[in-house]
Amino acid sequence: MDKARVKWVQYEERSALLRIKSSFNYPSGTFLQSWGKVADCCTWEGVDCNFTTGRVVELHLSSIREEGLGDLYLNVSLFRPFQELQSLGLSGNFIVGCVENEGFERLSGLDSLVDLYLGENKFDNSILSSLGGLSSLRTLYLDGNQLKGAISVDELNNLTSLRWLEFGDNEIESFKSIHGTGDELLRLRNLESLGLNGNRFNDSALSSLKGLSSLKSLDIAYNQLKGSFNVTELDALINLERLDLEGNEIDKFVLSKDTRGFGNVSFISLSQSTSNGRALPFTLLQSLTKFPNLRTLYLDENNLEGSFGTTLDKDLASLKNLEELDLSFSTVDNSFLQIVGKITTLNSLRLNGCRLKGSIPKAQGLCQLKHLQNLEISGNDLSGALPWCLANLTSLQQLHMSSNNFIGDISFSPLTSLTSIRELSLSDNHFQIPVSLSSFLNHSQLKYFDGSNNEIYVEELEEHNLAPKFQLECIRLSGNGYGGAFSFPKFLLHQYSLQIIDFSNLKMRGGFPIWLLENNTNLNELHLVNNSLSGTFQLPIHPHQTLSELDISNNNFESHIPREIGSYFPSLTFLSMSDNHFSGRVPSSFDFLLSLQVLDLSNNNISGTLPSLFNSSDILHVYLSRNMLQGSLEHAFQKSFDLITLDLSHNHLTGSIPKWIGESSQLSFLLLGYNNLDGSIPTQLCKLNKLSFIDLSHNNFSGHILPCLRFKSIIRFILRGGYPSEFNLREPLVIATKSLSYPYPPSILYFMTGMDLSCNSLSGAIPPEIGNLNHIHVLNLSNNHLIGPIPQTLSNLSEVESLDLSNNSLNGEIPPQLVQLHSLAYFSVANNNLSGKTPEMVAQFSTFSKSSYEGNPLLCGPPLLNSCTKEVPPPPPPGPSTDEKEESSVIIDAQVFCVSFVVTYIMVLFGIAAVLYINPDWRRAWFYFIEKSINTCYYFVADNLLKPFRIRVWKPLV
Repeated sequence: MDKARVKWVQYEERSALLRIKSSFNYPSGTFLQSWGKVADCCTWEGVDCNFTTGRVVELHLSSIREEGLGDLYLNVSLFRPFQELQSLGLSGNFIVGCVENEGFERLSGLDSLVDLYLGENKFDNSILSSLGGLSSLRTLYLDGNQLKGAISVDELNNLTSLRWLEFGDNEIESFKSIHGTGDELLRLRNLESLGLNGNRFNDSALSSLKGLSSLKSLDIAYNQLKGSFNVTELDALINLERLDLEGNEIDKFVLSKDTRGFGNVSFISLSQSTSNGRALPFTLLQSLTKFPNLRTLYLDENNLEGSFGTTLDKDLASLKNLEELDLSFSTVDNSFLQIVGKITTLNSLRLNGCRLKGSIPKAQGLCQLKHLQNLEISGNDLSGALPWCLANLTSLQQLHMSSNNFIGDISFSPLTSLTSIRELSLSDNHFQIPVSLSSFLNHSQLKYFDGSNNEIYVEELEEHNLAPKFQLECIRLSGNGYGGAFSFPKFLLHQYSLQIIDFSNLKMRGGFPIWLLENNTNLNELHLVNNSLSGTFQLPIHPHQTLSELDISNNNFESHIPREIGSYFPSLTFLSMSDNHFSGRVPSSFDFLLSLQVLDLSNNNISGTLPSLFNSSDILHVYLSRNMLQGSLEHAFQKSFDLITLDLSHNHLTGSIPKWIGESSQLSFLLLGYNNLDGSIPTQLCKLNKLSFIDLSHNNFSGHILPCLRFKSIIRFILRGGYPSEFNLREPLVIATKSLSYPYPPSILYFMTGMDLSCNSLSGAIPPEIGNLNHIHVLNLSNNHLIGPIPQTLSNLSEVESLDLSNNSLNGEIPPQLVQLHSLAYFSVANNNLSGKTPEMVAQFSTFSKSSYEGNPLLCGPPLLNSCTKEVPPPPPPGPSTDEKEESSVIIDAQVFCVSFVVTYIMVLFGIAAVLYINPDWRRAWFYFIEKSINTCYYFVADNLLKPFRIRVWKPLV
């Protein structure tokens, strides 16, 4: 292709991409911001090109639109210019359909298109008729849409090249065709994988799958299959290898001697097949013996009590090829540990969370599985010492037995004989584990060792200096806080492949082990939490490129955080240095931490202003509370649009909340309490629809409470890079509730919602819209200048546990509907101007003392001492109209005024006369004052008013 042609093609496709951007952002989106910033569209986010021709071959546009933009009608013609397009991903964009005459039939000329992803949208059945022309398709995803009832397969049958078809999580009940409803409705002869999970298929739908002769994987989990599963209906599926029936209620498999289908099935999942409390039928386990090539069987999350009958020895043992058995989180009888030894072909057995109790059998059962390579028995109630017969499991490579009640010193256990072991998880038991791991020096295959939350001890004899044969990749030896202080074990000096190190809660002493970083260049995680490490925090000689998590919180480190920390650890995603004695400013090199998601520097002595470098677009959680930070927030975090947690409480920050706060659309926790912030609460907070908790207490905010705030009951956290959800919220937050401050762990914070605006200068009335926040658990508006009544809508806060409106100027009655708040544990309206009767002493309100109501002189009723005993007058007879009432009230008010004026006047005169009669000196002074006043008035009148008219008047005696 000549250069001019290449440039024209690139220009054409670039223009098409910009039109797609505009369409997906309608009406007000800001997605795909990188598109258009540079001329080469092949460098744009989600765009892959052919390096030779320069043409677009893949478009990854899944999940780029948010629900707030509304539904999207797709103009498929926008994708026609991409003549070499092979893969198009449009999942999760709230697409409800296509523009009229602009459906997927417009892509029939794209002969290279093989993958089309349309899942997690809102397509209905009409989408199917536009797909028949895409004959080159090999992969089609329509999962998570709104396909319902009987769907037509006529157009789908034209997709003869299709290999992978996904219809999961719809409401499909059956297939139909214009040719009738007989067998073999689906005639996709090349289809290898079919996903029908999460629909409404019943047993009658199986016959429509007979035409899928090349099918290797069938997922029909979570449908409405019940009773017998007739394999003869699917006799043509001779290539089937995987069958997922999870979440159905299958009683047994029915096969005849002549059945050819399912002969190659090697994987069957019957997980979660015992809903409504029923036990898994024994007949189902018996019928599994008819699958001679079965290698993997999932029976997890079932009720298996009594399911393994007396014939288990000959039934399951007859599965000569069964290698993997998963019973995790099922209810299993303890006897299973004895009889499982008959399944001698097993190489993987998972029994996690099966409610097993007692000790492991000492001779039979598990100890007979000599081919076992993976054994998982974590999360049970097994106890006692490990039986020595476990040493027979010489092939064992993974052993997970955490979260039980095992005891004993592992240095004198069968574990020392399992020299083939690669992964050993012993956490959360009662083992005694030497910190030196001296008994495992010859375990050359050992890569993963987890002994967390056991009794970690130092051997009495001097620690050996021998180099171990193993090269660990992960070691977790975090203790339970008991025992004396340790030094780092010497075997670590010989480790060069470590990726994860956790030596938390061991009271480790000394300085920061910089040699661990220098020796292990592939180290990803280093956790040294809650030890006795001290001195300055040191950096390695050379930058460490792979370290992603560093946690040295709760130690005694001091001095400044090194200025170059960001350039020496450029790959950090998690950094916690909280609860130390660090001082100085926040290092400017944090600007190099482009991947940082969690930063915790709380509880130190860090001072200075927040630098503008806090603008990482990836940062999710920031904890800087309880320091001495100063200045404003105007230039910090303004580009951190994905912030979920911002905790800057207990500092000396000034200024107002910046307007950029409204752009942090993911913000869930905003804690700015105990600062010197002022101004009004910005209306930009109303843009945040994922808020969970706001703490603006103990500041100088003024103005009104925003009526437009919204809160979420459960937060959907953004997951990046495959990290588990606890990574994104694993630091505790200190939140004031029930008049006290508590550190809430992440497990509670997921469900914690509320608002604390106490101790400010807020004024005006409480907005009635606050009552619409029916998911919040905490509402604290105390110590402000709020006026007006308590809104009756607060009775809608059905989940509120702490409600504090004290120390304001609220008036009126307490709404009696508040007694409907059945979750309320703390309530206070003390020190207001409330009147009337207190709420009834019922439900939660029967637990509140008089301190909840004190400081309201006009309140009466229990638990206050003021009694509301005044008799209530009988209702008046029907009276005049409203206008007449107003007129009569005016007359009555005038009469009352006249009478009270005359009475007051007479009382004043009598009072003066009485005083003059009793005291002669005051009487003489009074008459002298009256006489002088009369003379003064006379001469004033005579000289200024009467003299010009020559009028003779009486003169007073002088």
